[in-house]
Amino acid sequence: MDCESCSRIDLHIHSSASDGSLTPAEILEMALSLNLGAIAITDHDTVEGSRDALAIGIPPSLKFLSGVEISAGAPPNFPIHGSLHILGYGFKPDAPDLIRILEQLQIARKERNPRILKKLNKLGLTLSMDEVRREAADSQLGRPHIAAGMLKKGYVSSIEEAFVRYLGSGRPAYVDKYRVPCHEAIDTIRKAGGLAVLAHPGLIRELDPPSLEQLVAALVPMGLSGIEVYYPQHDVSTTTQLADLAQGAGLLPTGGSDFHGKINPDVRMGIGRGDLNIPYSVYENIVASLV
Repeated sequence: MDCESCSRIDLHIHSSASDGSLTPAEILEMALSLNLGAIAITDHDTVEGSRDALAIGIPPSLKFLSGVEISAGAPPNFPIHGSLHILGYGFKPDAPDLIRILEQLQIARKERNPRILKKLNKLGLTLSMDEVRREAADSQLGRPHIAAGMLKKGYVSSIEEAFVRYLGSGRPAYVDKYRVPCHEAIDTIRKAGGLAVLAHPGLIRELDPPSLEQLVAALVPMGLSGIEVYYPQHDVSTTTQLADLAQGAGLLPTGGSDFHGKINPDVRMGIGRGDLNIPYSVYENIVASLV
């Protein structure tokens, strides 16, 4: 058996270009140490992580896909709170239209952070922008870094608690943000030469299985190419359901750990919480579809 065919892969990794704790260079080093066959750096609303990895140079033994995770708005008539996350793979990182919508999202992120801190301060949880910047270091500042600042000051006992009690959708310090319409996110990825994939659909709590099927049916005519089937928070039943949904809709099954490093230390690159195993054929099928 060819060794690549039995290699694990991980197509959902965040670097310090967004809200991960490892630089692209450190991610490449870790992927090699774990003997991964292929990876993608899918930072939130930026392609800087992918660009930096490509500039460093991808080791010959490791396959690499350019990646991004775009915060999109759900189609009308789907009651989804927060963002619908659209992953992009294999696109040209310098495509002008892609850069344009990502710049819009970056501005929205920067404007959101002070508003979150203002809400926290009103709740009696004093946290300054300087303190959050220290948590972010050179990363794209966002809610995980605000959560890390809250943890350091003893306001919460974990990053997860910060989101559940304060920062998550519908919680007292939550602030909504601008999202690219999902049809525009998908179309922009496709025009940049890539494939658009619905990220972690098992986390869309507002939709039961029939409603999720309807959502996918609405996204396919927009140009959706795949569904993230393999994911740490998808149990066996959900993974099977999503695999069947992808097959029935003629979509590619993809997968990744959603690795963030120390921001979420329970999730490890390549294996998630220990039971994630994404076959190398997933990467091969994506590459074949890009041709």
